[in-house]
Amino acid sequence: MIGKLKGLIDSYGEDYVILDVSGVGYQVHCAGRTLQALPAPGEAAVLSIETYVREDQIKLFGFRSDVEREWFRLLQTVQGVGAKVALAVLGTLPPSDLANAIALRDKAAVARTPGVGPKVAERIVTELKDKAPAFSNVDPALVHLAGSLDDHRAPRPVTDAISALVNLGYGQPQAAAAIAGASRIAGEGAETAQLIRLGLKELAR
Repeated sequence: MIGKLKGLIDSYGEDYVILDVSGVGYQVHCAGRTLQALPAPGEAAVLSIETYVREDQIKLFGFRSDVEREWFRLLQTVQGVGAKVALAVLGTLPPSDLANAIALRDKAAVARTPGVGPKVAERIVTELKDKAPAFSNVDPALVHLAGSLDDHRAPRPVTDAISALVNLGYGQPQAAAAIAGASRIAGEGAETAQLIRLGLKELAR
């Protein structure tokens, strides 16, 4: 199995790059974002590789980091997500943004991927929610709150405060982050009005 390739960029195709490794040209399929980040033909590049072996073909997928390759594998553990969809997701969201979106149950962010509808986005978020926090840089308190909101277990003042901030024009993830910070300051049992006031201070920082 090929795990990494280091060589010179030979040429680009619509969804692949030809990487010249000691005179052998490897066709490596990549997400659009990865292709855009690679250097010009003739320059050196290193790609982490995922090798697919089928009866009728061997296909190489390339990534700029091992973490991105790991997400490619994780995404395909979700029902209905194959290599093409996994590449499309990684072409839309960098690994850190994808991890944050899943940790925060932000289905809308995942659904921005071309070809990924609301149902597939929901499956990705639901089935990978326990794995995403390990990759995300989101405050664990916010991850916990996102889980509570998703499972309808969050206290009423918290959900009301988030709803109030959303009505003021803030995005759901942004509002949830602000109220998570407010809850940490105010402690358990805080009233809605206090959470909104503290949440707005968090947003103003």
